[in-house]
Amino acid sequence: MHHSNPTGGFSANNLDGVWQAVEELRSRFEKRAGTRAGRGEVRSAILALLAEKPMHGYQIIREIEERSGGAWKPSAGSVYPTLQLLADEGSVNTEESNGRKIYSLTEAGREEVADSKLSVPWEPTGGTAGSGGGSLPKAGVELAQAAAQVGRTGTPEQVQEAVAVLEEARRKLYSILAQG
Repeated sequence: MHHSNPTGGFSANNLDGVWQAVEELRSRFEKRAGTRAGRGEVRSAILALLAEKPMHGYQIIREIEERSGGAWKPSAGSVYPTLQLLADEGSVNTEESNGRKIYSLTEAGREEVADSKLSVPWEPTGGTAGSGGGSLPKAGVELAQAAAQVGRTGTPEQVQEAVAVLEEARRKLYSILAQG
């Protein structure tokens, strides 16, 4: 069957579905990258950081972002309620210093850290150390964003070329797994 559509069968109507799929892929990578961590991960990260030194809330947020290589930046709306919960449980003390609340571990908090093996998002949980576990999801998100941009603003020829590039990237990724 001959298609007169220069995008190889992608019309304006079904392109929306393609880019919706790309956005879904992007969101899956973001979740895997830890951008929307669960309450337990926020708690573990806060306890791990406060075990090193006392900090205020925004220091905690910045430190998590930095240590995760930008893959995870928890919101104030997840960090501060968790800090309050830890304070209510007796694991964290707060002190005012220069108009800021500084959080530190109590003895109970130090015992909790010592008694548990905290899993923190900036440490690899699978593969080998330095295996790039945090960089792959970030690269996937960036690829999905670039593909979505081509879909929104590219010409039909550019869209067709982008589809070919993505198909080739998929084949190459599977060939990497086949080698191991």
